[in-house]
This record gives sequence, C-alpha cells and structure tokens, in this order.
Amino acid sequence: MTNICVFASSSNNLEECFYKDAAKLGELIGQNKMNIVYGGSRLGMMYACASKVKENGGKIIGIMPQRLYDLGYGNSEDCEEFIITSGMRERKAKMDERSEVIIALAGGFGTLEEISEMIVQKQLGYNKKPIIFLNTNNFYTNLIKFFDDIIKNNFAKSGTEKLYYIAQTPKDCIQYIKEYNYNSLTYSGKFS
Repeated sequence: MTNICVFASSSNNLEECFYKDAAKLGELIGQNKMNIVYGGSRLGMMYACASKVKENGGKIIGIMPQRLYDLGYGNSEDCEEFIITSGMRERKAKMDERSEVIIALAGGFGTLEEISEMIVQKQLGYNKKPIIFLNTNNFYTNLIKFFDDIIKNNFAKSGTEKLYYIAQTPKDCIQYIKEYNYNSLTYSGKFS
C-alpha cells in the first residue's frame, strides 16, 4: 500500500472549503487503499484528512515531536502507528522516510518549510517521489508565481517546475499519483 505524506494546516479557524478538500482527499486516499503519514494531531486540516482516511479503510501513521505531544496535541488513539520524535527535523525526516508520495494542502510557515525541503530533496536526486500542491481556493497560486520567478531569474534551472504538480481538486491528486512515472525525472548532477 502507498503511504502518502500530507502536510497541512493545524488551524481550526479556516474557511470551510479547506477542511472540505482535506476531508475529500482523505476519503479518496482510504478508498484507493492508501495510507496517510501526517503530523499526528487532532487539529485542523491535518485531522480532517487523516480521520477520513481511516473511515475509508486506510491506515494512519502519526509522527509528532515530544514537545507537542507533551502539550497534549497527540492523536495516538486513531493511529495504527504513532511515532514520537525528538524535534521537528527528525519528524520531517521520519515522514519522508515512511512515505512514497508528498502532498501539501493549504498551510502556514511549517507547511511551506516542509514542502520546500521535499522539492529540494527531489531536485538534488535524493528521491523521485511525486510532490503535489492541492491548490484549494487558489491558495498556492501566488507561491507558484513566485516559484516561476525563481526559475525565470535563473535562481533555479529551467525544468525545475516539473518537480512538483499543482492539483486543483482532491481527485486530481489521486489521478496524478496513479499516473506518475517514477523514471521520468532524473537528476543530471548540474545546477544550471
């Protein structure tokens, strides 16, 4: 079974459309016999997605730093596996290690940092995982324009935009995963 790492907001104060897409993605992940690797809490979009994975037959792998667990944010009850890490860096490494696909739902600075690292890992040839942005309510449109400017101004080489995919719907995410060619992108060893 494919393990999908989902990075997403832990906020409970967002517009309903964000939770709706997170829940729909979770439903589709479970229905397609896939599992979720996520931040391990009962908060925000991350829980909206994870809970639907479980309801639809998938497994939940939660990964959380000790500090956040000690603050009472852990959701070990719903997880088939619940891993506590020493900090955020180890958490990210474990999430990467345990997954074959990366999806970024709308999120704050933590989500941005997590997905950026995954793009760099792929850019340098450490993995060939599909990396997907779910662009709910055009949340990532300005960020993608910024990425285009990075490439246009030669801070990243042409073709870097092929390292990630912009999905407009949860269904689009799942379709992309099913059609993904792991051999289509190889690292050339050259930065420009």
